[in-house]
Amino acid sequence: MGIAAVTALIGRMVVLFALLMGVPLAFSWVQGDAATGAFVQAMGITAACGLVLSLATRRFRRELQPRDGFLLVTLTWTVLPAFGALPMLLAIPGLSFTDGYFEAMSGLTTTGATVLTGLEKLPLSINVWRCFMVLIGGMGIIVLVVAILPLLGVGATQLFNSETAGPMKDQKLTPRMAETARGLWVVYFSFFAACTLAFRWAGMGWADAFMHACSTMGLGGFAAYDASFGAFNSPLIEAVAVFFMLLAGVNFSLYFLVWRKRSVGVLLRDTEARSFLALMVSSVLLVAGYLAWQGVYPTFAESLRHAAFNVVSVATTTGFATVDYAQWPMFAPMLMMALCCFATCAGSTGGGIKLVRSLLLQKQALRELTRIVHPRAVVPVTFGGAVVPPQVLSSVMAFMLIYGFVLTSVGMLLLLSGMDVVSAFTAAVACINNTGPGLGQVGPANNYQGLTDFQTWVCTAAMLLGRLELLSVLVLFTPQFWRK
Repeated sequence: MGIAAVTALIGRMVVLFALLMGVPLAFSWVQGDAATGAFVQAMGITAACGLVLSLATRRFRRELQPRDGFLLVTLTWTVLPAFGALPMLLAIPGLSFTDGYFEAMSGLTTTGATVLTGLEKLPLSINVWRCFMVLIGGMGIIVLVVAILPLLGVGATQLFNSETAGPMKDQKLTPRMAETARGLWVVYFSFFAACTLAFRWAGMGWADAFMHACSTMGLGGFAAYDASFGAFNSPLIEAVAVFFMLLAGVNFSLYFLVWRKRSVGVLLRDTEARSFLALMVSSVLLVAGYLAWQGVYPTFAESLRHAAFNVVSVATTTGFATVDYAQWPMFAPMLMMALCCFATCAGSTGGGIKLVRSLLLQKQALRELTRIVHPRAVVPVTFGGAVVPPQVLSSVMAFMLIYGFVLTSVGMLLLLSGMDVVSAFTAAVACINNTGPGLGQVGPANNYQGLTDFQTWVCTAAMLLGRLELLSVLVLFTPQFWRK
């Protein structure tokens, strides 16, 4: 196992991460806010640590092996939040390392859970940094590294697969993995630019448009206001957000193929994408009708407005809110929490188990029911017109078993720490699925500030496990991984 080689590459990634701090630093200089010194210090410390790490291990640099990808991804997502927390620790009086690390982990894993209040009073550049971490974490800084560092070589394929989501991710979009990564980032940042312009057109200022576009395309949910999107109270801004959240909830590989083939047919024929859109539309209409029936809002139009934004936000694991939907009749928020577990597509910036896994499990269950009636029947599981290999189905079932175990374990740990049952299990769901707000103590009108240090670290670990789809992290704890 090339731990030294992985460490050498992490050093270079830390240096790159220091350079990315130049974006909020530029905002700080332009606005003249109080965090300029914090960012200068944080950049210097981060760059120095990265250089020292890189130089100390430079003699170990070599092409990565397939197993190195899992180690690199996990260590990267463990190390970078410590540096991501530095500007906040230096600029926000009284912020503990536990809370700063949680906030940075929440941004980089696109969870959007926060321990901060009074966001409007923070220096602008701090909010820019929080949201910008969501953007770079959305598609994955690992994918960026694959695109720009030739050192990875053959190991780049395993690295890319260990960071991207979904059970059928071994399909190459291009012959060269670096070309694939660059193509995905071009698509991602093109949508981000369009989202920024759309928010500006809808009435946001440029800074707000930039920050909320970062969080929207990364499906991360960080906002610059305690009231989230409720601070704008604008149906037009909400409609723009819904549109781009839906775009970001679809597999970005499909957009890449649409661009390469100059045809939207690829997108329209994709089973998962069509199922995602149908699920979103039906869920919004169901919740809107339920809210109107319960008399929560005086008109169906108002019910539809709030249902569309908040259902799409939670289902896509974004975590924005316009109202305290925890006060709705319990069916609606519980349905939304269930949707965030599986609604987004593989290859999107969303979290959860991904819709393709749910569809494959459904098909597998139907096959087993058919075989009960017709034991000798040969009923292959197909998806998108192709037969699904048995190893993919086995992987999906193993993932679901581990997902259920981890979700239950996190919820029980939070219960053990003294949290009430609703808060504990919705916090577990929200963190593992990288959604952000749960219900109860961690609901949309509250945040994670009231958690104990133990509870905060449990949620932090859950966010990491969820972002890397469990298996990429847990495989490191198996004896087989470390055997030569």
